[in-house]
Amino acid sequence: MIVVTRLNGTRFAVNPDILERIHESPDTHLVTLDGAAYVVRESLVEVVELIAEYRAGVLRRAQDLPRIAGYPLSLVPPATDGPEADGPEPENPNDPRNGR
Repeated sequence: MIVVTRLNGTRFAVNPDILERIHESPDTHLVTLDGAAYVVRESLVEVVELIAEYRAGVLRRAQDLPRIAGYPLSLVPPATDGPEADGPEPENPNDPRNGR
């Protein structure tokens, strides 16, 4: 969630994943996928930066999760780690590349 400020000074959090668009005219308007609109004090550039910081934080937290060898939803290891670091990747019977 990102925290933004209404014109009256109250602050609220919005999920950036539901924002369809942001525009300035001259106030900054956040428009959600369901059509709800919010006017905020932050500029368009500031809101975009808040969203970038939020998403970077999600990635940082995800990188701190423990890696589990063979777990299909684990993160891709950094380039400095070779595939040998976690052992061979388990065979996926649903993968069409297995020739089954």
